[in-house]
This record gives sequence, C-alpha cells and structure tokens, in this order.
Amino acid sequence: MTLITRRNALIAGLGGSGLALSGCAKITFGDTLTDNAGFQHVLANAEAWTLASQRFLLSGGAMAREYAVSDISPRFKANGTLYPTGEDYEDAVNEDFINWRLTVDGMVKRPVSLSVADVRKLPSQTQITRHDCVEGWSAIAQWTGVPVGLLLKTAGVLPQAKYVVFHCADNLDGEPEKGGMQAPGQYYESLALVDAMHPQTIIAHAQNGKPLDVAHGAPLRLRVERQLGYKQAKYVQRIELTDRLSGFYGGKGGYWEDRGYEWYAGI
Repeated sequence: MTLITRRNALIAGLGGSGLALSGCAKITFGDTLTDNAGFQHVLANAEAWTLASQRFLLSGGAMAREYAVSDISPRFKANGTLYPTGEDYEDAVNEDFINWRLTVDGMVKRPVSLSVADVRKLPSQTQITRHDCVEGWSAIAQWTGVPVGLLLKTAGVLPQAKYVVFHCADNLDGEPEKGGMQAPGQYYESLALVDAMHPQTIIAHAQNGKPLDVAHGAPLRLRVERQLGYKQAKYVQRIELTDRLSGFYGGKGGYWEDRGYEWYAGI
C-alpha cells in the first residue's frame, strides 16, 4: 500500500488547487453560469480556502493516511440505514435529488443554500482513505467532495461558534435490521469547529468515481477521515453552527452519542 505523506499531500494539494480553480473559472464565466448567490460566494472563497489548507499542512496538522487506487476494497459495506424511510426521501430519490438542498446556517454571517448540482460543481478534492467501523471492520474507498471548511468560510463563521452540527434525512424507527439496539430518533452528528475545518473533512458526493448510491448516503454525506465510522453521517441536508450541543436532540452531539458512544471518536 502507498502511504501519502503530509509533504506529498501538500504537493498534490498545490497542483490540485490550480485544477480546481480553473474549473471555477469555467463554471463562473462559461455556459453553466449559475446566479445562486451561495454558489458564487463559495467560488469566491475557494482560493482563500486553498491557502488556509496549505498553511494547516505546513503547520504540522495531522493527516489521515491516504492510499493508492490499487488499495481500494472490492466491497465497502453499507452500514446503518440503507434507505431512509418517509415520503420526502422517496420523492427525492425519484427526482434524482434535483430539489435537495444543502444549507449552511446557524451562527454564520451569510447563510448558504446549495442544490446538489451546485455542490458537484464546486471545487472538490478526492482522497482514498480507510473507513474504520466501531464494529471491528474496515474498508478503503475513494471519496470526492467539497471541503467543509470551504463551505464554512463562505458562510462566515461567527466568533462564538464552537461546534458544527450535521442534520440528516435519516429518521430511525428502531428496526433491528438497522443496527440492532437503535431507538427511534433523528440521525445527526457534530464536530468541533477545528475538526470540521480539517482539510480532509468533506461533504462527499461521489464514491469510487461514481455518484453516491442510496445505501452509502446519497446524495451527500460527511467524511471526517480521522474519526470512526459512526461519525461519517449520511444523507446530510443541513450544516448548523452553534456554541453548544445541549440543545440538539439528546444533547450529547450525535445519534449514537446520545445512546452512549463517545463524542470524539478519533483514530
């Protein structure tokens, strides 16, 4: 297996940044111009986010190990909910997620609302990483998506914000086939602001070069590569900035955390 070091990742990031920004120029000035204000704000902040990411790498920030294409697992288990219940999600699937929105709000200066098409056009990065599940299995996959830090920078995080909450479409009903000991409740996750801003924390829209399928979180899922699998929330609809976690659902920072799991699941 090929280990991509922090230095190599930085070099790759420098090269990739130019490609991403070239794509931005094409989107901004070409035939696919969008008048979505949030979309344009993200494009305007892409270069600054690239610089911030490079500074993070140079400062010695820990990076999750990345792998070569040849290391990708032949099978990546779909865990937890495989198909969210409810008419709203069913309608979204039937419409190919054309009306799905990703919102960034809460303690921000400029709330952002993007369609899935908008998200897919934004500067993205691709990383091949290992998913480690608390159940004891692991798998390697390639993920492509937009850095959460870029989205947060675009929205303008207010000074009092400390946490980032990811709201999902998955409302669990307690069925044993969805993980056994689950009790009914809305799925959500949260990260400390510093972990959300990590260069490898992304909102993924593709797995192994293809758009996410439903079982793996379509249309958008969180990848926070330095933490365990239950932090990788699927079916993400909303990213909310807050100064406390106590007011959300069970108050412990996530669906599984409300049921006894550790909030910080670092590996």
